Amino acid sequence: MSSQLEFQALKEHLQTVIVGQEALLDKMMVALLTGGHVLLEGPPGLAKTTAVKALAQGVHAAFQRIQFTPDLMPGDVIGSEILDKESGALRFVPGPIFHDIILADEINRAPPKVQSALLEAMAEKQVTAGGKTRALPETFLVLATQNPLEQNGTYPLPEAQLDRFMLHLLLDYPDQEDELEILRRDRKRHFGEDQDNYQSALTPQQVMQARHQVSEQYVSEPVEAYMVALVTATRRLGELDPEMEEVLKIGASPRASLALLHASCAWAWLDGRDFVTPDDVQQMLPDVLRHRIILSFGAYASGWSADKIIQRLIELVAIPETD
Repeated sequence: MSSQLEFQALKEHLQTVIVGQEALLDKMMVALLTGGHVLLEGPPGLAKTTAVKALAQGVHAAFQRIQFTPDLMPGDVIGSEILDKESGALRFVPGPIFHDIILADEINRAPPKVQSALLEAMAEKQVTAGGKTRALPETFLVLATQNPLEQNGTYPLPEAQLDRFMLHLLLDYPDQEDELEILRRDRKRHFGEDQDNYQSALTPQQVMQARHQVSEQYVSEPVEAYMVALVTATRRLGELDPEMEEVLKIGASPRASLALLHASCAWAWLDGRDFVTPDDVQQMLPDVLRHRIILSFGAYASGWSADKIIQRLIELVAIPETD
């Protein structure tokens, strides 16, 4: 059986690989425990690829990085049929999507057809190729990156695909102390002084066992109602605060409530508890809602951001009393 201690050991290993970025490591653990896909947004050079690769190695999962480019074709991702010269029959050659953990690098550079193929994989854990539906691994997980600084040659992700990501994480540059530690660790690795002897006790099967444990977390009716109240509040902001009447064009869908439930359960499980509290819900809310609400032009002009709106929701929606 999987335990929190094994996942804590995995996190400690990730901390030896990645300096700082505490939120990234915590939320990657949540994604691993729920099977929810993650969109990572931040400038280049923040060790996103290194973190995802270390996560895959930590659970002995098959890892594949896919560099998305404007000339990428769906077959380059999901695979295609080729003619077998010996038998004369068509043979399917799986693409890189057939791995446990996928790093979709610069996903917004992919053309719409590729994004559509990826959407089926993310939503159904299967792909359709050569007229057949083919299942992906049970532990299939997509961690996608996009660069917010460079927009030339990009294709904005459609709302339907954004909604398939359970979490949207914003990464920022490390502070001076963390960056100094990065330099020191790099020198140690260069001279062979920093040897990683970590031996993971986790396997993909144990990850699936842990996901089952997370799904059995106790969530009281008041906490369930709190989750739904926070999400549905995005569709009726004007009722809670008349000054926010025109702030959002589109609120979050019921899929946001499901994502919030799963993420909160995983957060509580990692904390060693078998029940979810309002604090767990508030902790996960920004990453669950950030990409699911669409601000109006007037909101941007007035200085609103998605995170400011989410913080305001936390202030406006009553916190339930729990035992």
